Amino acid sequence: MTVKENETGAWSKLSLGATAVTLGLLATMGSAFADDVPTLNSGDTAWMLTSTALVLLMTIPGLALFYGGMVRKKNVVTISAQNFAIVGLMTVLWMVIGYSLAFTSNASEGINAYVGGFDRMFLSGLGVDAISGTIPESLFMVFQMTFAIITPALITGAFADRMKFSSLLVFMSLWLVFIYAPICHWVWGGGFLSADGVLDFAGGTVVHINAGIAGLVACLVLGPRKGYGTENMAPHNVVLTMIGAALLWVGWFGFNAGSELAADGRAAMAMVVTQIATGTAVLAWMFAEWIVHKKPTLLGMCSGAVSGLVAITPAAGFVDPMGALWIGMAAGVVCFIASTSVKRAIGYDDALDVFGVHCIGGIVGAVLTGVFATMAITGADAPVGGIDGNWGQVMIQIKGIAWTLVYSGVGTFVLLMVTKIFFGLRVSPQEEVEGLDINLHGETVQ
Repeated sequence: MTVKENETGAWSKLSLGATAVTLGLLATMGSAFADDVPTLNSGDTAWMLTSTALVLLMTIPGLALFYGGMVRKKNVVTISAQNFAIVGLMTVLWMVIGYSLAFTSNASEGINAYVGGFDRMFLSGLGVDAISGTIPESLFMVFQMTFAIITPALITGAFADRMKFSSLLVFMSLWLVFIYAPICHWVWGGGFLSADGVLDFAGGTVVHINAGIAGLVACLVLGPRKGYGTENMAPHNVVLTMIGAALLWVGWFGFNAGSELAADGRAAMAMVVTQIATGTAVLAWMFAEWIVHKKPTLLGMCSGAVSGLVAITPAAGFVDPMGALWIGMAAGVVCFIASTSVKRAIGYDDALDVFGVHCIGGIVGAVLTGVFATMAITGADAPVGGIDGNWGQVMIQIKGIAWTLVYSGVGTFVLLMVTKIFFGLRVSPQEEVEGLDINLHGETVQ
């Protein structure tokens, strides 16, 4: 072989090698670009379809049965009708404007920190091929719709037995647009609380603190039920309440694990910690009640379960099983005290303990999320919560709580006053004594 032939062979090998390297780089770049393009994942989509149905199950029939068993027999139809009507009303409002205000961007960056825009009004531009992450945007929209449904439905328990049905519809419509949608945007839609690092995996702040403080304001504005403190207002059917609580418990797996928006290990862990916190809260409430009142009641166990579900909601995707155990224990005891001793001491008539369970439970969960959130669950590169050494997260959580309490509390009061001026709020004393079922809906439970 000549020198020239040897050089030619070497250049050929070098050319082949360079070509191979170039093709490899192009393939890698192509893969990287492909990763940036949203791609539908059928497993994630199937899980989110299931989660959406589970969350809707929480409102009807879950919450309707839970509340329906706790009111007096003459008002069972009314509380159920309120829940059912809210499902329809919030569905339409979320489609018309709620989703757009919560999850789209406003033209002004400054405004966008507080409320979204109008790009998706009437779900404009939401086509079959629109993707959010690894699921259809339409599925993300309807999943979030179920949250927008259950949040105002929760409030109805605070003023049970005394609000006009027509006024309820007006107030709830205003509340979704002016209270729920902005707070949802703050935390989940890219608003200022999200930018500040507030952690709320599935709605401790957006749903439960928000609904709980609104419930307290509503029951204070309407005043106590006629005969409150002197008449027997015990639940008419605790078994119905238990069935409702059970449906809430099952549906909550869609609420919490579904908020991962993917069928992965973090969703599975969210399900695990939800079950642990809830079971622990049942026992914590039960034993606290047993010690104080000498008897463990089924109603108390059901209330304990809901308090645990509420408290683990903001933490579900951030904490490990030990964190869930402590959160459930704290929620059961603290919510029991808030719904019994504190409520009696202050004297407000929160008929079904919306404030004591949802607001207080949400606060417990939000604060303890700042304590127990951990890198091991979130996969973060830096400390997340106090248990990792980042105690500053607790103060960030408190900031989110404070903003929600003030905005929702004051805003709810204003909306109630507007509704009262134009439509009135409360049924007549005679209607209240006879029962709302027969007077407002012409139906009764036999």
